[in-house]
Amino acid sequence: MGLSYPYQIGTTEEYHAAWKKSVDDPEGFWAKVASSFLWRKRWDSVLEWNFKDPDIKWFKGAKLNITENCLDRHLGTLGNRPAIIWEPNDPEEHHRIITYRDLHHKVVQFANVLKNNGVKKGDCVCIYMGMVPELAVAVLACARLGAIHSVVFGGFSAQSIADRLQDAMANYIITCDGAFRGNKVIPLKSVIDDALVQCRFVKKVIVLTRTHTPISMIKGRDVWWDDEINKVETMGNPDFPAVEMDAEDPLFILYTSGSTGKPKGVVHTCGGYMVYTTYSFVNVFQYKPGDIHFCTADIGWITGHSYILYGPLGAGATSLMFEGVPTWPNASRFWDIVDKFRVNILYTAPTAIRSLMGYGLGPLQNHDLSSLKVLGSVGEPINEEAWHWFSENIGKGKCPVVDTWWQTETGGILISNMAGVTPSKPSYATLPLPGVQPMLVDESGNEIPGNDVSGNLCIKFPWPSIIRTTYGDHERCRNTYFATYPELYFTGDGCYRDEQGNYRITGRVDDVLNVSGHRIGTAEVENAINMHAGVVESAVVGYPHDIKGQGIYAYVVYSNTHGDEELSRQDIMQTVTRIIGPIARPDKIQFVTGLPKTRSGKIMRRILRKIAELDLDNLGDTSTLLDPAVVDEIKNGRI
Repeated sequence: MGLSYPYQIGTTEEYHAAWKKSVDDPEGFWAKVASSFLWRKRWDSVLEWNFKDPDIKWFKGAKLNITENCLDRHLGTLGNRPAIIWEPNDPEEHHRIITYRDLHHKVVQFANVLKNNGVKKGDCVCIYMGMVPELAVAVLACARLGAIHSVVFGGFSAQSIADRLQDAMANYIITCDGAFRGNKVIPLKSVIDDALVQCRFVKKVIVLTRTHTPISMIKGRDVWWDDEINKVETMGNPDFPAVEMDAEDPLFILYTSGSTGKPKGVVHTCGGYMVYTTYSFVNVFQYKPGDIHFCTADIGWITGHSYILYGPLGAGATSLMFEGVPTWPNASRFWDIVDKFRVNILYTAPTAIRSLMGYGLGPLQNHDLSSLKVLGSVGEPINEEAWHWFSENIGKGKCPVVDTWWQTETGGILISNMAGVTPSKPSYATLPLPGVQPMLVDESGNEIPGNDVSGNLCIKFPWPSIIRTTYGDHERCRNTYFATYPELYFTGDGCYRDEQGNYRITGRVDDVLNVSGHRIGTAEVENAINMHAGVVESAVVGYPHDIKGQGIYAYVVYSNTHGDEELSRQDIMQTVTRIIGPIARPDKIQFVTGLPKTRSGKIMRRILRKIAELDLDNLGDTSTLLDPAVVDEIKNGRI
């Protein structure tokens, strides 16, 4: 393919024609897009599906390896072009530029390391690393060998890692001694060691040196990354031909929170995910050869998988990867990076934008930013104030802002304007991408037709990167996404469709919070709170938060505060941090004597949500509660 994108849409008219074609003839549409990729064997059928089981197969019978599409096929024309630019946490440390040829060599090397340590096609490998280039190498080496990678975000606790290792039965781990994040050093290897107390089945832990933190290395189990690379080099750096995969073979598992306490492993497969992430990357961001694409996400989340690694590399793009945080050593860090590398596309989260807004315009002074052509928002709906600040102060009013809506389960962007091609509208994701057929339904599952309407957002037809299953528990996948409204994929989001047919996401309608763009199940947080010795019972809801979008508000029935409520709050927060990680720590904890329950014992979270939001005049009828007086007590004690 080199760097021509025959499927790139260039005008609004082309968008409407492509979307119509994708609905009228989805198999013909996606077959044409997929023909731009490298396949060892073409498919027998483009799509076989039903949403009942669910059973979805894209490009059935096709054979490929995704790394041949992300690396090998670019070597002839793009071998010396940067694949990854890495900017370290400390601005005084030198950045690294890794060309496509360099990256291919490193991936081949590390695939040999994995093989030498016993990893085989179909094995699951857990990756728990900081945002270093070797994380990208590890992910791609797994894919080259046919192993399933499961990347775990570096902020999760030992217990969270143990839960994921046990669910995936991951026998192999790749980690670092530690990770730099702002002014902190995260002790990754020691967290892994704590997790492995519960996971004796793990065979090998490969450890990269990054922070030179003192760590424990267990003989026979733990090996150093550099030592293993040296062994491969002494063998003369053997090649590692990419292992042939079926289009429907699993590529990776990525754990996401649900409405129960147990995280669920979303499974994405090789063929459809490759096609859709590359297609959506090229079209949403209107990528042009030579552009520098800076996605600020962590590879521990789906955004990093799809729009730092697989989508950009599939397109032969240059992807910028950043180890640090936007406000360290000061709030101009993003703008320093944009100027330093002449970044063309900046894709970040509303949380980051709102945080940087709080520092005013001072950090922007003496920054050019004229290289920017496209701005993007991801993770949660962006509020109008942040949209305008981003557009006017970062884009100087000249850069289209793409407001992308999608999920871990969707694999790629489903609803978004295309930069400079289709119109944008502040706080609206706007229009579906070709191949995506959204619909709004009421609580009974009846379609809500027309425009200027609100409902629950569903998708009525599969797209290539749709979730295939939840690892080891297909029934959970069916129940979560396909059983609420029969024959539909239910997103869990509420949505408004305006007079022009633009979609605006209005927030979760299930028991899942969206905190700084990261989904966290209320049940997961409640389970962690309830493990604290003094807690009798708890209920968790979301409430509006100026920076995070949604904060975590916990109502806790506590047996004994020992007269020091603040200390008890800190104890509970520490418990949640220990069990899940700091990302799930409640922002507010209100001690209560009881929770509002129906006579059947169900906690009325709707009432608790209204109180947390200070919407005290719309609590509804509380007379049917088991103890209506508890509502007044909670209202009066709100913090």
